Amino acid sequence: MTGTAPAPFTADDYRTRMDRAARQAAGAGLAGLLVAPGPDLVWLTGYTPTAATERLTLLVLAPGREPVLVVPTLEAPDAERAPGAPAITLRDWTDGRDPYALTAALLDTDGLPPGPPGAPGALLGISDNAWAMHLLGLQKALPGTSYASLTEALPMLRAVKDTAELELMAAAGAAADAAFEEIRKVPFAGRRETDVAADLAALLRRTGHSQVDFTIVASGPNGANPHHENGDRVIERGDMVVLDFGGLKDGYGSDTSRTVHVGEPTDEERRVHDLVREAQEAGFRAVRPGAACQDVDRAARAVITDAGYGEYFIHRTGHGIGVTTHEPPYMIEGEEQPLVPGMCFSVEPGVYLPGRFGVRIEDIVTVTEDGGRRLNNTVREMVTVD
Repeated sequence: MTGTAPAPFTADDYRTRMDRAARQAAGAGLAGLLVAPGPDLVWLTGYTPTAATERLTLLVLAPGREPVLVVPTLEAPDAERAPGAPAITLRDWTDGRDPYALTAALLDTDGLPPGPPGAPGALLGISDNAWAMHLLGLQKALPGTSYASLTEALPMLRAVKDTAELELMAAAGAAADAAFEEIRKVPFAGRRETDVAADLAALLRRTGHSQVDFTIVASGPNGANPHHENGDRVIERGDMVVLDFGGLKDGYGSDTSRTVHVGEPTDEERRVHDLVREAQEAGFRAVRPGAACQDVDRAARAVITDAGYGEYFIHRTGHGIGVTTHEPPYMIEGEEQPLVPGMCFSVEPGVYLPGRFGVRIEDIVTVTEDGGRRLNNTVREMVTVD
């Protein structure tokens, strides 16, 4: 089924995004952008092709030129119904024609600015998820050009959300919170991880998610694996259980983690949980405009390291989120990108004790004019389940 971005976005909204993308491309030394089907195309135009096929679909953006969407003729009617279509010129092609030659003619590389020193010819940005066959076809049609992935060239393209986007992000977070409140009520002991995960996925859909990206249920020693694949392990009384779940609601992402305990926890389990909660709070308090992404990681990591558990915090503190559940910016040492109001990202420190248990607490946070605001608001203290 053809996907479109939700109302409140209009053709003018998409025109503004495409204009901004073209300006950012020029500022990054790119002669243009080639946007394949995927999250960037949805964000820029509101259009998702009916299916991922071998036929080329590509949005062509170049500074000072009108946006053009190259589409197969049989999919043109769907593209014409996309909310951003009034801001785009459609160029369709039929089977038997060369879509790469059509795209090359739109770019007119003789008039494009040269790439950076050492780059052969004009430098073009292209979607990370573009098919290799399409990139090779473009290279053949545009000899002498070079290419950079959009994540590498324009990592902050979608990072700063506008007011309407922030409302959708907040609604997605609230829906995930509602799912957590309900999953607390289901029985855990004596059931498989896959059973609880299925309950959690159903709850996400019931709260309005159209797409469930992940429902991690990591019980007991499995909790020490941050990206555990749910299995047939039967959850037992005395288990710590890491719940990490999210997806898309009205085109925007949710992602939250809470760690519950089946029955009463031991003193050590409660102490580690409290430590992770303190680290998560420290990471949240570090969020403010102008701070570097790495400052959030440092603040959360320092709490865990000072308590002697530093070697058991084995991943970054956070990742951006928007029309995908994982995207730039990343809260990690070495990332000096300043935080800007409207950015949304996770703050999710964890401690993972191999063979024993793990704890992770995660909220999505947005940067405000004077600090940060959580988009997840369920209890962060230890929760016990049956």
